Amino acid sequence: MTRPTLDESVVLHDDAVAILDRRRFPFERVWVRCATVDEVAVAITDMVTQSSGPYFAALYGMVLAARDAAHLSAVDARAALDKAGDLLVASRSTNNHLRKAVNAVLAEVDATGQVTGNELVDAATRGAANGDETYRAKSRALGEHSAKLLPDGARVLTHCWADAYLIETVAAAGRLGKDISFVCTETRPYLQGARLTAETLAEMGVDTTLITDGMGASVLQSGAVDVLLTAADRVTLDGHVVNKIGTLGLAVAAHAFGVPFLAQVQAPDPAAPTAADVPIEYRDGAEVLHTLGVRTASDKVRGHYPAFDVTPPRFVTTIVTDRGPFAPDAVARYHQPA
Repeated sequence: MTRPTLDESVVLHDDAVAILDRRRFPFERVWVRCATVDEVAVAITDMVTQSSGPYFAALYGMVLAARDAAHLSAVDARAALDKAGDLLVASRSTNNHLRKAVNAVLAEVDATGQVTGNELVDAATRGAANGDETYRAKSRALGEHSAKLLPDGARVLTHCWADAYLIETVAAAGRLGKDISFVCTETRPYLQGARLTAETLAEMGVDTTLITDGMGASVLQSGAVDVLLTAADRVTLDGHVVNKIGTLGLAVAAHAFGVPFLAQVQAPDPAAPTAADVPIEYRDGAEVLHTLGVRTASDKVRGHYPAFDVTPPRFVTTIVTDRGPFAPDAVARYHQPA
């Protein structure tokens, strides 16, 4: 089984961060060059990269910030890194991957001491490398736990683009000798499911079917799928699943028709005890009036675009983490000593 194209979509160069433009994939494979942390933040906000892509973009955006601050005093450089981190975190506020990426770099800088110049850049680069390795290792573990929960022959409905979680789950299922197939929602308005998820699964040799977003409940009712599996942008300590808009509707339908819903997240967020602690991003409503740059609605109407929704724990069967599966009402135990 080959690794898919989207597995490496953010690359750090000597003078910039290159980000594969997922808005244009797979029809075009175009890289966006970001020479500054400000440009990285704009790329994240503008949806150049999605799912775990912003995490890696933030890691390497912090390296660009360190390069830019290398000539400053240690105190001023550290303040500049804080400012850069705040900018990156604010670029998409619902998913806490960005904060984790920023903290991974700052932790290594702080552990190195008050450094400037090349030492500062080296520390930030080490922090980014550590953050990259940690994320991939946790995603592999999460994928292994997820694959164990899927029966051989499982027909899986997924929503949006689960990125590393999805790739690692499919790879782990293959190692277990399990034959699984997927049904992907298209995921309006950016069509991540159609362009990213379905393409990646097909590249990995997985039997893949695409449906429109409005078909999900009907597919669940028909018995055509055995499990609903999505990533989670954030999971609260009381078991609420925050993910791409549309997840809630699928979860409610799955619950109604007796289909288990597995939500994947590396870890519940200790800073979010409840759903009220998670900021929900609202994007420009004009975005839903277009599809891939083509206007699909009259200029007589306006759009409304909450980018994420919140699924209550009663509609979630299992939350799968890098430490294994948890019932939604028990997921806070993730952070308790073993």
